[in-house]
Amino acid sequence: MEIGLAKNEVKLYAYTEEWQNEFRKVKQQIMDVTGLEAERIQHIGSTAIKDMPAKPIIDLLVGVDDLAKIEKTLFKELQNIGFLRLRVERADEIVLAMFTDDTYEVKTHFIHMVDFDKELWRNQLFFRDYLNSNVEAREEYRKIKTTSAKQEDININTYTDLKEPFVKSIFTRRIK
Repeated sequence: MEIGLAKNEVKLYAYTEEWQNEFRKVKQQIMDVTGLEAERIQHIGSTAIKDMPAKPIIDLLVGVDDLAKIEKTLFKELQNIGFLRLRVERADEIVLAMFTDDTYEVKTHFIHMVDFDKELWRNQLFFRDYLNSNVEAREEYRKIKTTSAKQEDININTYTDLKEPFVKSIFTRRIK
């Protein structure tokens, strides 16, 4: 199984169980170097949704006690297994990525570091679990993803923007 995409590249691949295996392998590496508990490292994104075509990049949700008070040693520990902090500005989230080599052109994994069991954590897990248990929602999302990915001149920002209304609509179901 090959994983990874170049910056701004949007390609979808058929679902494979190998994505789950890769997640479990990397989760164990993270636990080994950081001491984080298993429940604080979750598989999210389309590679975590059964039968969902996805970009071949493994997304991991990592929950910490307080995002504003992370010790620099945590980033060093993650760097030791290949994760580098990105200069991505997102509210309530720190993003790290793993690359295929030191050219830093092809990303294979993302860590989305958030406050454990807070709003963003709960939304991400709800989205994954809802789509895994709801065939109609999963099919609707699959259509949005595949249609969006086929658009001429698609880039990662546009692709994400096209999916966002659906994703947010699922988040609102968690609150009900």
